[in-house]
Amino acid sequence: EQSGQIHEIGFTLYMDLLERAVQALKAGRTPELDRPLDHGAEIDLGLPAILPTDYLPDVHTRLVTYKRIASAESHAELKDLQVEMIDRFGLLPEPTKNLFAITALKLKVQPLGIKKLEAGPKGGRIVFGDSPNINHMKLIQLVQSRPKDYKLDQAAGALKFVRDMSEPEKRIAQVGTIVAQLTG
Repeated sequence: EQSGQIHEIGFTLYMDLLERAVQALKAGRTPELDRPLDHGAEIDLGLPAILPTDYLPDVHTRLVTYKRIASAESHAELKDLQVEMIDRFGLLPEPTKNLFAITALKLKVQPLGIKKLEAGPKGGRIVFGDSPNINHMKLIQLVQSRPKDYKLDQAAGALKFVRDMSEPEKRIAQVGTIVAQLTG
């Protein structure tokens, strides 16, 4: 039942809520689940990013693995976890590969001050926090050199992009390339 909830509200939010509830219960308090969460950058690429039940049938193992993936603090830690999973459970199914790739992308964008990254088949947007850690000149050059592909939405603090990303398996790499153009 719990793993079905992950799909409804999103993996990161679910894990944060679960962690908060467990900590409150251990401390003998009532969980404050209506308090806002700061769970870093939100990534939505419109791709399945889960641990399928036919790949990892045990609910407890699946939830522990979700938590380990969400808690990874480096690309090396994520890579080690991938290797461990392949050793224990076999080759990763596509939705699990997506989960790891999206988590790696989240690790990449968090230090850049990106709050939200959304992308679909025809483009998407990057929403910046209050003080993004990007190369502002590169952002301006990108928008000026390709005005049909990139637009700044100053009211929302976002960079909108139009790009054919209809192939889901390439979407993560394409978004990664856009993010890389904003750094350095």
